[in-house]
Amino acid sequence: MIVALAVDPARRRRWIADLARRLEAAGFAVRLTAAPSRSVERGTGLLLDLERMILRRHRPLGSDPDPLHGLPDLGPADRPDLVIDLGADPEPRPGVRVLAVRYDGLPGEDALIAPLLAGHVPAFEVVDLETGAILERGVASAELAVGLGGLMDAVTTRLAALLVARLRRPDRPHAPPRPMAARAGRPLAYAAGTAARAVALAIYRLCCHAPHWRVGWRMVAGPGVLERGDLTGEPFRVLPDPGRCFYADPFAATHKGRSAVFVEGLDHRVGRGFIAAVPFDAAGPTGPAVPVLEEPWHLSYPFLWQEDGELYMLPESGLAKRLVAYRCVEFPFRWEPVATLLEGVEIGDATLVRHGGRLWLFAAGRDGTGGYSDTLVLYSAASLFGPWEPHPGNPILVDVAEARPAGAIVRQGGRLVRPVQDCTDGYGAALGLAEITRLDATGYSQTVVRTIRPGAGWPGRKLHTLNRVGDLELVDGAVIRPKPALLMGLADRIQAPDRALSPPIVSGALSGAPVFLAF
Repeated sequence: MIVALAVDPARRRRWIADLARRLEAAGFAVRLTAAPSRSVERGTGLLLDLERMILRRHRPLGSDPDPLHGLPDLGPADRPDLVIDLGADPEPRPGVRVLAVRYDGLPGEDALIAPLLAGHVPAFEVVDLETGAILERGVASAELAVGLGGLMDAVTTRLAALLVARLRRPDRPHAPPRPMAARAGRPLAYAAGTAARAVALAIYRLCCHAPHWRVGWRMVAGPGVLERGDLTGEPFRVLPDPGRCFYADPFAATHKGRSAVFVEGLDHRVGRGFIAAVPFDAAGPTGPAVPVLEEPWHLSYPFLWQEDGELYMLPESGLAKRLVAYRCVEFPFRWEPVATLLEGVEIGDATLVRHGGRLWLFAAGRDGTGGYSDTLVLYSAASLFGPWEPHPGNPILVDVAEARPAGAIVRQGGRLVRPVQDCTDGYGAALGLAEITRLDATGYSQTVVRTIRPGAGWPGRKLHTLNRVGDLELVDGAVIRPKPALLMGLADRIQAPDRALSPPIVSGALSGAPVFLAF
């Protein structure tokens, strides 16, 4: 099957070469053909050049120019089976199916760049020009993006993934249409705004731990967040933390007559997550958080699963590109690894549910580039220890508002409700409740029925995870946490104005989590 990429000669970029490589790896013959040309606005080109030199120091990105010399041109005798038109003026071609790409409803690279300059990540769509059907739709995460080039990369990597998925499996369900409004900005205003945000962010990170997550808990005898769709009711209490360490991703379990809450712990001085356990009873915590699982790589999201009388934990270890199951040896403090369920894949927040006679694994997927919070992948198996098979529709979903898991999937009457992270306004900004309307070997669909944001019942700036076991309900979110060392240094400076800030304060202010997690 010959696939022709219709590309504006002035807009040949590295991400298009990557798309061609992905298509060739999937068994397609790729050719290059010209789309009508439009020059790149001088201000935009200059901004991308400056970012490449200053922000990235020439580290390659998909937004970089690429002559695409490795792609053969579509010859006079070649008849493509399909054309993917990436230009600004896609047109039907007699006898050939044409797929066009749109950003917030408009075609062409300028339609991608303009909203990014206005501070908005556009939705992208893949449209069948002949029928007008929207085949694929996605909204990428900007959580790792630096500059305009990084934002372009975040979108185009996810677009490429869905294009390849569509061609490999033409019977994928069509994306539902959604209203969109195009936005536009200018390079100079964008650059000025980016500089101002960078200064504000640097000051914030100098003074505060970024981010500082904390866990909220409460005892609820009746309807809770899942049933009410909000944070009303008994206020959440905050699980104490030592200040230099935050707690997040709470999961609870009752096992052999004892209860505990398991959390991700992260010491700001180290920057690598571990899993801790907090013993609980009906009145709340009965002891401090105790580390129970540490590895040379980052651990978080301690999802718990009971099977055949045993309790297992599947903590996130995406940076190690594996998913390991740990069995509880002595509840809640002793765990041992028993099986590697997945190897060589970068996934996060693995969440299990049993449905239709099989075990399903939901996770946030990443193929080495782009954000961590916009892509949903599925696997299935007959039992916990596999073998685990990827869903043929992967990636199932690309949407920063409803892809990434945010807690255990709950059966509510005859429905399956999946908490999801809504990162539209930043990582962990809100929580969605998605009803799963289809889950089988050939398809998946869901509908977000409610979005919940931080409020009076949870005095935090973000809302990131929701779980409940019995009457114990758990959430988490981020707060502003000043750095005690810096405050002590400032107090000393006030008492002794001639004394400079000490090096440890300055070096500590420059350490911490990646900037995309800060606000």
